[in-house]
Amino acid sequence: MTLIELTVVILVLLTLITVLFMSAKAWKRGSDRTLCIMNLQNVQKGVRGYMNLYGFAPGQTVTGLKSKVIGLGCFVEKEPACPKEGTYTYGGDLVPAVGVLYMTCSLAASETHEPSNYIDW
Repeated sequence: MTLIELTVVILVLLTLITVLFMSAKAWKRGSDRTLCIMNLQNVQKGVRGYMNLYGFAPGQTVTGLKSKVIGLGCFVEKEPACPKEGTYTYGGDLVPAVGVLYMTCSLAASETHEPSNYIDW
């Protein structure tokens, strides 16, 4: 085995390792986005479930809506956390209209931590 062959083998291995790291980073970014969207969906479905169970209409005020949807024994067991350390903002005590998210992520604009279609949640 010559020095040139050894150098070529090392360059090929370094190239493959670089591609592996780049794809792993893209996979992590995609999984973080998916987990954030799942958090939004779970809370949205919890709000809709609470609204349907207790007969509230969109636009009505429910005192302490967040605490009635998120917590032990509620629709969502624990308060969700964004995997990319973004912050979630809640809609307060107002039941959102259909097609409006109750909870939003601070990274929604910069890292697309918002689903493209959530009208049926």
